[in-house]
Amino acid sequence: MNDSLRGRSAIVGAGLAGQGEAPGRTHLELLAEAVDGALSDAGLRLSDVDGLFTSNLVNFFPTLTVGEYLGIKPRYADGTNVGGSSFLAHAISATAALDAGLCDVALICYGSNQKTGAGRLVSGADLPAHEARYQPRYPVVAYALAAARHMYQYGTTREQLAQVAVSARQWAQRNPLAYMRDPLSVDDVLGSRMVCDPLTVRDCCLVTDGAGAVVMVRADRAREMRGKPVYFLGGAAAQWHRQISAMPDLTVTAAHESGKRAFEMARLGPSDVSVLQLYDAFTINVILFLEDLGFCKKGEGGALVADGAIAPGGALPVNTNGGGLSCCHPGMYGIFTLIEATQQLRGAAGERQIADANVALCHGNGGHLSSEVTVLLGTGEAL
Repeated sequence: MNDSLRGRSAIVGAGLAGQGEAPGRTHLELLAEAVDGALSDAGLRLSDVDGLFTSNLVNFFPTLTVGEYLGIKPRYADGTNVGGSSFLAHAISATAALDAGLCDVALICYGSNQKTGAGRLVSGADLPAHEARYQPRYPVVAYALAAARHMYQYGTTREQLAQVAVSARQWAQRNPLAYMRDPLSVDDVLGSRMVCDPLTVRDCCLVTDGAGAVVMVRADRAREMRGKPVYFLGGAAAQWHRQISAMPDLTVTAAHESGKRAFEMARLGPSDVSVLQLYDAFTINVILFLEDLGFCKKGEGGALVADGAIAPGGALPVNTNGGGLSCCHPGMYGIFTLIEATQQLRGAAGERQIADANVALCHGNGGHLSSEVTVLLGTGEAL
């Protein structure tokens, strides 16, 4: 077990910008606003930043473009792009860079104007010849395939998938920044427009604008910062394939591996987690990740969510901001798992606050259930 990075860094600032719709603004403008909020939260200045971690769906050289736009010259930069899980991977590499003295203030940031700019979900899919001939509509066809297999193999129902969306909406109704807050029922989800059987439009994430940023420093410095520190307890990444056609088992994701290693580093288990932030690009994601991360046995995720466990008042709070299904999903969602976890662990989540939250699990997903990254965060009491 390698737990050398446990407790070595902390998030000391978090910022949001442009969630929902931000017409007339570029992804860099939104990113900069979120960065300003995160630095202000930490009591730091842009000139203090010497570690830059960023990725997006627009810039081929993300750290160069973002660094130039912000006017910073980082000593260490990482623009790794593994899809929506990138920013959780950045939290791990930022912790390693801080611990090694390669930088002192690490900024992780993302911005997108996908809704008002593109107006549609932008896929980063690479189409191999054997898939292109069928003209797949990515990414939804990949997740629909996984959902259909789970339903066939374990008896998971469309109603259980719909309950994931309903639970997310119930959380969103407690979040004034969530994009969609209207009431939503299981019947509403089932009766909405079919996108790719068995997934309706309400089984699919939103298409929004939005930006987020977090600031990390070494743990020994975190106590001096303005905001309450949220400590890095453990993290791990795993990837088993790129295209859905190469996925070894459509019902088992690499979260099975990333979660196990992250828990080992944190010296924790599923029963220690107060709140979960899971990348819910589609309703099937939440069911798969609950199983693969060890919160229930394989095949039992549908029954778990159907009982209301992940909704407000349930025993297992999931996506307390409303997630990608109801809060926001500006192309790459992972940064928002870190931000919501930070707010929960600081006790700053308002009406949606989980009482006595001291350990949060953040899980990011990239590609077609391809890249899975798990990060565990905690309060000082959890160290």
